[in-house]
Amino acid sequence: MLTILGFAMIATFLVLIMTKKMSPIAALVLIPALFCVAVGQGAKLGDYVIEGVGNLAPTAAMLMFAIVYFGVMIDVGLFDPIVRGILRFCKADPMRIVVGTAVLAAIVSLDGDGSTTFMITVSAMYPLYKRLKMSLVVMTGVAATANGVMNTLPWGGPTARAATALKLDASEIFIPMIPALAVGLLAVFLLSYVLGLRERKRLGMLTLNEALVREPEQETVLAGAGTGAGGGDRLRKGSAASGSADLTQDGDDDEEDEEDEEEFKGLDPNRSTLRPKLYWFNAGLTIALLTAMIMELMPIPVLFLLGAALALTVNFPHMPDQRARIAAHADNVLNVSGMVFAAAVFTGVLTGTGMVENMADWVVGAVPDAMGPHMAIVTGLLSLPLTYFMSNDGFYFGVVPVLAEAGAAHGVSPLEIARASLAGQALHMSSPLVPAVYVLVGMAKVEFGDHTRFTVKWAVLTSLVVLGAGILFGTI
Repeated sequence: MLTILGFAMIATFLVLIMTKKMSPIAALVLIPALFCVAVGQGAKLGDYVIEGVGNLAPTAAMLMFAIVYFGVMIDVGLFDPIVRGILRFCKADPMRIVVGTAVLAAIVSLDGDGSTTFMITVSAMYPLYKRLKMSLVVMTGVAATANGVMNTLPWGGPTARAATALKLDASEIFIPMIPALAVGLLAVFLLSYVLGLRERKRLGMLTLNEALVREPEQETVLAGAGTGAGGGDRLRKGSAASGSADLTQDGDDDEEDEEDEEEFKGLDPNRSTLRPKLYWFNAGLTIALLTAMIMELMPIPVLFLLGAALALTVNFPHMPDQRARIAAHADNVLNVSGMVFAAAVFTGVLTGTGMVENMADWVVGAVPDAMGPHMAIVTGLLSLPLTYFMSNDGFYFGVVPVLAEAGAAHGVSPLEIARASLAGQALHMSSPLVPAVYVLVGMAKVEFGDHTRFTVKWAVLTSLVVLGAGILFGTI
């Protein structure tokens, strides 16, 4: 019964948010509360929620202060050279812009943190997408999928979890998988090229000056192949991330167009928050922060808390300026942290009631004995739905050991099981249980349901490419 109710709860949640019958926050709270009562454990709902909030509180704190930190870095101009470099490459060609999004997301993903990747990628690319009226779900979909492939880095989380759960060396898992993961990343770049060509066909190819004086038009969501300019759902309008507001207008501000006509810039070069004299301090602080995070010198929430406090104090020594910067990013902070705490209700109920455990046992038990010698492939296939509907902790510590035992009985190495378990990470990064995805859709002003509908099919395809390449190269 718990198995059926668990799948029903997840299905209900996804249907409601994808059809926009409920907001993600409301669905994350009310649906699990209803199902908790349905399984006869309503009296324990409070305990489950408190436990879930306690587990996700460090993540929420990290996201809150990370948003403030990177928001300040955007305000003071740390990423302006990156944006200018991307603009020089992309020009006003939608194909180049989408490919540039994938490349930027992949590069920034080297720090191992999805939230950081999405904040930097959206901050750099959002102004271009808005100005050229490109589909914002193309940006979120490409960024999430690229980050999902790169999330398999040993310091990204999944590889370390697999190594810990099966008592293996992380390097023995990851290094042989590099060719397969490289193929997966190439698949993301190819996907971005194809999606970029679709956007170019829909919008045309403009010069930079033409892009600045375009007539306003409604943005659209590409729902699938063949979607035309009016074939998608309309995205709600919203302001850009802090520091890029000058590029989020609808193109009807003549004065702004005249100022920017000679050179198209991603961030306002004359904004009052720029701190050019502190550029190298901010760059050094950011490098030191990311290095400390990779080396795990301190917990990530503490690092970002200290980093945000130091960045505000040095760049904006006057209290009114500090308050203004915090207020400028309060919207993103509230949206993301609220979503994380709402997700704590969902995960708390899913785990506390035993639904996750029963669902995992049912899935593993449904694998026929004849598939035993191919348990690595089975693990790779199961990693797609299970890492989407479960947290990485639940999958790697709850399911993977069981699959490894079943494989060992048929002579399948635990290393093969561990490598195969990484295949689903491209899809995992768009899971409603991943806090970082709310940073992505929140900063991009994209509805989560729109992102899910667009991204899932491409992420599944990318995951299958990684799995197929692993089989072809003999590592799985």
